[in-house]
Amino acid sequence: MPSVFFSYSHHDEPLRDQLEVQLAMLKHQGIIEAWHDRRIGAGQDLDDTIDAHIRSDEIILLLVSPDFIASPYCYGIEAQTAMERHASGDAIVIPVILRPCDWHPAPFGRLNATPTDGKPVTLWSNQDQAFLEVARAVRGAAQRLQPGASASRTTAAPAAPSPAPEASTPAAATLPRSSNLRLAKHFTQRDKDAYRLEAFAFMAQFFEQSLSELSERNDSYEGVFRRHDGGRFFAAVYRNGAAVARGTVFLGSGAGLGQGIHYRDGETTADNSFNESLSIEADDQRLYLAPFGMAMMGQPGREKLSVESAAEHFWGLLIAPLQRS
Repeated sequence: MPSVFFSYSHHDEPLRDQLEVQLAMLKHQGIIEAWHDRRIGAGQDLDDTIDAHIRSDEIILLLVSPDFIASPYCYGIEAQTAMERHASGDAIVIPVILRPCDWHPAPFGRLNATPTDGKPVTLWSNQDQAFLEVARAVRGAAQRLQPGASASRTTAAPAAPSPAPEASTPAAATLPRSSNLRLAKHFTQRDKDAYRLEAFAFMAQFFEQSLSELSERNDSYEGVFRRHDGGRFFAAVYRNGAAVARGTVFLGSGAGLGQGIHYRDGETTADNSFNESLSIEADDQRLYLAPFGMAMMGQPGREKLSVESAAEHFWGLLIAPLQRS
C-alpha cells in the first residue's frame, strides 16, 4: 500500500493530528499507511530517517501555513524534494492549506490544493468537513497508484544513493505502537495573555487587507482601515463616498467587559458595551477564542474558534449588512 508522508511545521501539530484521525478509514481498509516525524524511534537519526521517507513515500502532503512557509526545512528542503519527485512522476504531492498564507507563488502553488479551492482549513466553520475533503483527495491519489497506473512512475524514479540503509530505516520506524499518545497540556495566564495579543494583531492585519481587497474588487466601494492605538482599530466601508458600514475592534481592559477582544458597530473609543465578544479559553490541547454569541442569533455561542476563524467572524459582522442589501 502507498505510504503518506506529512510535511508540516510543528506549530501545526494539532491540525496534523486532526487530519490523521480523518485518514483512519483509509488505514483500516489497508489503502494507505501514514508516516510523520513523530514516528521516529529512539536512537534513530532524525534527518536521515525523514530524508529516507520523503524520498520513498508515494504520497506527500504539504501542510501549508505561514509557519510552514517560514520554515527553512519545510519549505526549503522537504517541499523542494517533494516537488522534484512529483515532477519525475515518482510521487504525488498534495498541498493541504491549513491556515491563510501567501502560498500561490510557491513552487507547489500550481498544484490543485485541498480543501476545495484552497480554502484554509481554519476558515471552515466545520473543520471535520474540511479534513474529510483532504481524506477524499488522498483516497483518489492512492487509487491512481494502484497496479497498472504506477508503471511510468516507477520507471521515472531517480536513483537514490545507498538504497539498502534507506529501505531498512522506514521499516524500523513502522514497528507497531499506539497512536493514542496525546497528553493533556496546561496553559498559564501568561500563555493566554500572549495569545490574546497575537490574535488582536492578526485581526488588525486581516481587516486591513480585507478592506483593501474589498475596494479593489468592488467598484464604488472603498474600505478604510484606521488604527486608533495598540489596542483598538476602526474599519469603515464607503459607497460613492457615503459611509455604509463602520466597526470597532478593541481589547478589553479587564474592568467590566473582561479581557477579551470585542467588536462594536460604529467608531467609538468607549469601553462600556459591545455587539460581540471573544474570550480566551483553553481545553486540554490548545488555546482558542470563544464567541459570547450576542450577534449569532441563536447559534451555539461557545464554539472554539481559531484566530483565523475569529477574525472572519468579526469581519462577517461588518460586511453582513452590505451583503444583505
